[in-house]
Amino acid sequence: MAITYMTEDGYKKLKEEINALESERPAISKQIAEARDKGDLSENAEYDAAKEAQGLLEAKIAQMKNLLANARIINEDAIGIDVVQILNKVTIRNTKNNQQMTYTLVAESEANLKEHKIAVSTPVAQGLMGKKVGDIAEIKVPSGMMSFEIVNISI
Repeated sequence: MAITYMTEDGYKKLKEEINALESERPAISKQIAEARDKGDLSENAEYDAAKEAQGLLEAKIAQMKNLLANARIINEDAIGIDVVQILNKVTIRNTKNNQQMTYTLVAESEANLKEHKIAVSTPVAQGLMGKKVGDIAEIKVPSGMMSFEIVNISI
């Protein structure tokens, strides 16, 4: 699996989420035991549902642990603001309608559009990477080409 870069906060949140999911294991095991006690397993929908829930939970835990195992924590103190890079907060202006937007470029596991955090793997973030304040980024998005001016870079 590919290396995932994340902040220390993102790493801690992921660990907490894994711990929370692992704490659900006993409850699902109890549901399976209760369903098993009800008799014939071949026609027991409760047993099937509990086993499926257990399988989904274990798959999610395994996926998150794999992400954690391949994570590299980014030293936030080493991040500069001379060019756009991961963990920068970038204010851009759409050159067609003059609308300004501010996004923080983060790892995929930390992306959240409601918090204005976009993954560095997105077309917009890829187009902004390496640009300086005042540069124009021509970015190909699904709806066509868009042009953005870098207004500000901060941390």
